[in-house]
Amino acid sequence: MAAKVKPSRLEAEIEKCRAECCWQRALEFARQLVHKSPGLEYLVDFILGECKLEEYLENYAPCEKNINKAISELSEAESSLTRVAIGENRFKFDAQLLLVKINYCRGNYTGAYALLDKAGIDQVTVISPSIRFLRILAEGYAIKGLCLERMPPATTSKYKAAEKEEKIIYYFEKAGDLALLHLQEQERSQISGQMAVGQLPISPVNSNDVGLILETAIQQAPILHIKNGKLACGISRFRELLRAVESRFTQSLRQILARQLAEVLLRGVCEKTYIKLDVTQGSGESDIQNTNNAVPRKYAGDKLFMPVNEHEEALLLLLIAEAIATSNVVLNRSAEHSEFRQLTFKNVSTVYDLLAIALVKRAHFPLLAESYERAMRFSFDEFHIWYQFANSLICTGKYSRAVLVLNECARQQPKNPALLLQAARICIEYLYQYNDGIQFVQRAINIGGDHPLKSRLYVVLGVGYSMKANDMKMQEERQKQNSNALNAFYKAYQLDANDYLANFHLALQLAIQRQIPEAVQFVRNALKQCSDHIHSLHLLVLLLSAQKHYEEAVAFLETALQEYPENISLLLTKARLEEVCLGPEEALITCKHMLKLWKDLHEIHQDDFDSHSRGHVDRATFDKRSMAQMQLNEISDRDSGSIRAESIAASRVEHALSEVASSMNSTYLPKQGSQQIWMLQAQIWLHLAELYLSLDRSYEAEACVHETSAIFPLSYQVAFMKGRVHEHKKRYHEAKVCFENAISINPGHVKSLEHLGNVLHNLGNDRMAEKVLREAVNADTKSHQSWYCLGKVLHCLGQYEAASDCIQFAMDLEANSPIIPFTVIPRLLH
Repeated sequence: MAAKVKPSRLEAEIEKCRAECCWQRALEFARQLVHKSPGLEYLVDFILGECKLEEYLENYAPCEKNINKAISELSEAESSLTRVAIGENRFKFDAQLLLVKINYCRGNYTGAYALLDKAGIDQVTVISPSIRFLRILAEGYAIKGLCLERMPPATTSKYKAAEKEEKIIYYFEKAGDLALLHLQEQERSQISGQMAVGQLPISPVNSNDVGLILETAIQQAPILHIKNGKLACGISRFRELLRAVESRFTQSLRQILARQLAEVLLRGVCEKTYIKLDVTQGSGESDIQNTNNAVPRKYAGDKLFMPVNEHEEALLLLLIAEAIATSNVVLNRSAEHSEFRQLTFKNVSTVYDLLAIALVKRAHFPLLAESYERAMRFSFDEFHIWYQFANSLICTGKYSRAVLVLNECARQQPKNPALLLQAARICIEYLYQYNDGIQFVQRAINIGGDHPLKSRLYVVLGVGYSMKANDMKMQEERQKQNSNALNAFYKAYQLDANDYLANFHLALQLAIQRQIPEAVQFVRNALKQCSDHIHSLHLLVLLLSAQKHYEEAVAFLETALQEYPENISLLLTKARLEEVCLGPEEALITCKHMLKLWKDLHEIHQDDFDSHSRGHVDRATFDKRSMAQMQLNEISDRDSGSIRAESIAASRVEHALSEVASSMNSTYLPKQGSQQIWMLQAQIWLHLAELYLSLDRSYEAEACVHETSAIFPLSYQVAFMKGRVHEHKKRYHEAKVCFENAISINPGHVKSLEHLGNVLHNLGNDRMAEKVLREAVNADTKSHQSWYCLGKVLHCLGQYEAASDCIQFAMDLEANSPIIPFTVIPRLLH
């Protein structure tokens, strides 16, 4: 009785080994079975041929370059399988399909196709097929499609060509369904066997590789649909493959399919052509009683997540692909794993590139930065990933980390000055770390060589020196840094006289140093190279006002506003010019127009804020940057020459005070949305307050200050304007307190120092007024108002000669002073 049981057990072990690709063990069990049950010699031939074929394919891919290798290496396998195929036994059909595989490996596509027709693969009906047979049959269908694809057309008929394409797609889809079913059944079988003996499921060696033949067939079916113009059919096929219940063996394939479908959705589908996914049909069980209707199990249900548009589906697919690809990346950096590590890294890098496209289109920069941060663990010395990570951090606003990452990128590519230039720009424009920015630029300059960025390097260097000069407390050190800045700008101009930025920054630096005629020359050069550069246009207006050519300045400003009709910065300058040339009443009309523009801008930003909160972003219908994306110095100190670090520190102090006020149950609540937008409105109200004071309408001015206070109650600018209102009403003690509050927040605010000096003078405290006004002229040596006030105070103190010098100097400065300080124009590096 026991002798009858052992052969069946051996047969089961053989099938198990074949399913798990353990070929040598299968061959050993086959020999044991033949020894115990004579008459099964064909089984040894079959297992031997299958073993030789599959071991060959583990080492050599079935492709054109390996055809000669297959011809020489597969002779023994062919002989063994031929003996099985010509006999009458239960492995005859399997042997025929394996012989087809050998012919395909040898490049005999016509012969392989003929063998498949002879075997009758299209008519095969097998009841309860084994796991291994599902794979052999799937490969048979795949090879039939591949051979048909490579065989030359028998006719030039378009109808026959279309019919051939349909057949190829049918064979590929049949092969894909059987391959997925094979992998699902394989995992289910292994889990059942391992759980029966109390083991954890472990993926056997090589069993998770679907093989190049099947992988090609699975991927080609939807792609052929798309190539034939049937985009919906191609997407539908991708979705069917991805809906198949996942197994450990399908993960790599799922990652490739998810990436490919995401690429199709990103490149070829729009909102109007997108067809939503329908998962109401499907089955959790597979019917494999007959190979003709065998289909893989699919996910289905009414509580599954459903993407609502093509962007959401593409993002979901890419996140799935990322999760799979990152888990498969080889971390071992030894030499023997180098090739496989590069392959897996290439796969994940492709996913990240597509993820960047998908997320940047929807402005989801934080999510992109998180994804690249996860990639850091396997991206040692991989420049592309590091650089993308740096760019995502910049877009997210994490500038300090971005500089660190860019520094690492520069280590990886030490001869690339663009990386150091980008790091320098961030340090100067966003972090206000001028010394670090200068060091980055100097490192880039030291690289040497003749590259197109050389002029821009000196532009950035000059901007760094110029901004650093504003930090200096000592006049001698400030002059030294300004001199360094001017030399750097001249060097940039010499390297590229046609660079509009070099001309613009040189003109701005000359203007700040009150070399007005030279500045006009260079800013006109900048406009010749880039006629729509808004900051050059603005600078020329201020230079014309410094030359007291007010009518020409107004005419040129009107021309600039035709190009940028919604730019608040230009409109504020227009209002100041109108106040001087036409009177405050005319300027009031411009301010009311600005409030209307601000309302429109606020509504757009509010829509964007709501879109972000809903999880998607709608692009504005016009460029919002044209509506005065003003820099900090533009918003905070339009009436003061100070743009030193105190104004940066002041904004931080204001923010800290606001947080303290909110935490102490204050009625103050910060405004929702972009703080820069609210700062813009505050600037308009403050300018209106100035106009009303000039019209002696203190009640309206006080109302404007109240409106500003509702936005930023703890701002030094609000404290300053409150002091102006009190000073206008001759309430000097109250004005003194307000000006002192403003200075306590921003010690470098020249206007507050100037008016505090005036108030102290009116209160009879001329000694203290002298001290405060000297601080004002030290903060901004070009402020003629501060010098004039200092001269008046010195005159009252009996220092007539010093007073005369101060007043004379004030008159000289006023002769070439612009309508508003040149420093309101930002030192942007683009």
